[in-house]
Amino acid sequence: MNNALHILRRIGSAAGRVLRRLARAVASGTARFAQIIRSDGARRVGIMTIASSLIGAFALPAFGMTQAPIDYSRNDGQSVVAADGSHTVVKDNFAALSAAQAARQGLLVVYPRYTGPSVADLLQNPPYANGYDLAAVFAVAKKYVGIPYRYGGASPAGFDCSGYIQFVYAQFGVALPHSVSGQGVIGKPISINDAQPGDIVMMAGHNGFYAGNGMILDAPRAGGSVSIRPIWTTNYYIIRLGI
Repeated sequence: MNNALHILRRIGSAAGRVLRRLARAVASGTARFAQIIRSDGARRVGIMTIASSLIGAFALPAFGMTQAPIDYSRNDGQSVVAADGSHTVVKDNFAALSAAQAARQGLLVVYPRYTGPSVADLLQNPPYANGYDLAAVFAVAKKYVGIPYRYGGASPAGFDCSGYIQFVYAQFGVALPHSVSGQGVIGKPISINDAQPGDIVMMAGHNGFYAGNGMILDAPRAGGSVSIRPIWTTNYYIIRLGI
């Protein structure tokens, strides 16, 4: 241990001398700089390499070593704030960043706070039990635009695709499983030409609310949030729930 510390001190001392000489050389002209490099040879270059590495390691900005939260509490769609307490970075295009990528970058996902009724609570006392129609369902669904995707989520603290549909329909007294396939079995298939906003777009492993004009309102994927976007495939069908 003592030998190692002694070696590190010698390296640091030598590196300091070299850095001071190089600074003076740069100040007096490039010719002097080149002369020092030639006279000191490979030994000095090696010391400079080590010194540069040490300086680089300890000169990292603070946010490179801290865990910066991705704050979804702003609830403003794709605009997400990443902050580490000393600075704020706005990520306007966050859709491609998955939860796994966020973890690799040292980012902690922070979801919106929600203390309201759960799906079970809503089914016991549905606020729109007497006002069910597709237009009303779609109007309620649009209230949650900007809520982040959250695997297994079924509340405004974060939705996955089927959890989003389950939560919205529970407000109308319609009980649905938290499952794409389960919701597909319960729904009645209808013609795409007859689809109305509030019906459900079904595809392999995913679903969302039909938004009209070939659009879907859905909770898309990790890193995304509830939004209206074009349906990207022809391999889908429409079901109607609550009838």
